[in-house]
Amino acid sequence: MLIVSAFNMISGLLIIILDRTTMIGILKALGMNNQGVRSIFLYQSVYLMIKGLFWGNLIGFGICYLQYYFKFLKLNPESYFLEYVPIHFSLSHFAILNIGTLMITLVVLTLPSMVIARIDPSRTIRFD
Repeated sequence: MLIVSAFNMISGLLIIILDRTTMIGILKALGMNNQGVRSIFLYQSVYLMIKGLFWGNLIGFGICYLQYYFKFLKLNPESYFLEYVPIHFSLSHFAILNIGTLMITLVVLTLPSMVIARIDPSRTIRFD
């Protein structure tokens, strides 16, 4: 799942970069270095990841809460020796998983953000 999410974030970042090529050219023409422009897009990616993690955790905790108290996911006791799907809450596991996902995806996103260094300001502004 981490590979799929990293691939989706990479493609999303590349789409955002290609959509904002003119803005990147203008920022570079005004004197901003590649690292500064990259940081803008990485901050925007982190914002989107945090927003996605928030909603994903909210939905996940909601389903876990409902299963923990109402046990709506039933199992066949003859096959599984359990009547319902057991749930164990561990906030530390959720925190480690979220922080790890955020860090790994951020590291993976640094490579596609290097596309910004290849954008020539004179070519992007000329076609506007």
